[in-house]
Amino acid sequence: MDIEDIEVFIGIDVGKSEHWATALSRDGQKVLDRALPNDEDRLREVYQRLQAKGQVLVVVDQPATIGALAVAVAQDMGITVGYLPGLSMRRIADLTPGSAKTDAKDAAVIAGAARTMPHTLRAVSASDEEAAALSMLTGFDLDLARQVNQTANRIRGPVVHPDPAQPSRPWWGPGRAHDAVLEVVAAWPTPADLKRAGKARIDARLKKHGCRRHATWAGQIVSALELQSVTVAGTNAAAVVLPHLARQLIALHAQRADVAAQVEALVQAHPLYEVLISMPGIGVRTSAVFLAETLGKTFDTGAQLASYAGLAPVTRRSGSSIRGEVRLPRRQQEAQARHVPVRLRLTALRPRLPGLLPAQTRPRQTALGQAVLALAHRRILTLH
Repeated sequence: MDIEDIEVFIGIDVGKSEHWATALSRDGQKVLDRALPNDEDRLREVYQRLQAKGQVLVVVDQPATIGALAVAVAQDMGITVGYLPGLSMRRIADLTPGSAKTDAKDAAVIAGAARTMPHTLRAVSASDEEAAALSMLTGFDLDLARQVNQTANRIRGPVVHPDPAQPSRPWWGPGRAHDAVLEVVAAWPTPADLKRAGKARIDARLKKHGCRRHATWAGQIVSALELQSVTVAGTNAAAVVLPHLARQLIALHAQRADVAAQVEALVQAHPLYEVLISMPGIGVRTSAVFLAETLGKTFDTGAQLASYAGLAPVTRRSGSSIRGEVRLPRRQQEAQARHVPVRLRLTALRPRLPGLLPAQTRPRQTALGQAVLALAHRRILTLH
């Protein structure tokens, strides 16, 4: 970032109810160092008072969620806004005297980095309504996807309990997540209920809810009922639980479809949409997440974008601590990898990986996970 015209550097360590703001002049003198309520009027008051001293630069450690108001107010007042990534902030803080972890120290670190190390900053451009909507919708869609997976796993137990051989039935494997099959499970949750319903009613319900193989699946369900004549203990309890889980999963599918339609409309209107979907393995949802996470952020190189996406190379050494680098436990490493901001690890490409991987990685029998990361890293560089 260009700071030649900046006279006051404001570092804000954001918080839920209040922030901590530290302002430094160009010569390093502290002109402000106190708690700052997360309130628009108070933010405007502080910004206006500091603007009287010259051009102002506001730098935050979190530009979204709890830091969005401080950024929005500054942008509305025409103030330049920057963002200091967390990794850069922690490395700078490690070189700062003192071991305490306080809001005041973090704000001072942010302000000091803005004044003396502008190359560590990322510009935060003005966010528009589409970017904010895309970010919220993609976040909600990811939450729904987790809930769908959890509910689908929970429904397996009550289904298997009355009929332990159910998972091996031909109709159950491909159709257990189909709304038509869930409607059948909700209406007739036990084998006895299915027998009373009969093939014709089961077929009619499957056909009503859009199942193309309704006749085949109805016949397989009825045929499977003849293979078990005893009633397993706990069947009545399963009959109470199954309808609730089936209806819940159907509702989650409907919510995801509704959100996906709105996300698709927003993504298709973006000028980068055609570029993103031109790559194998990247569809509407991945494009939406990519755009939501990168809009309003500036990456000078593809390496910076790859690092932000969690795809940068990592040091692999033996020992617990070498040259000041702490080796994290494997569970913590995996947890960090699962929560990378941009989810472009392309695990959906596993069946087609041999034809998409760089030629030099195939003869070496590279592990699948590393191969996927290598492919995702190349895609990130191409996108940049």
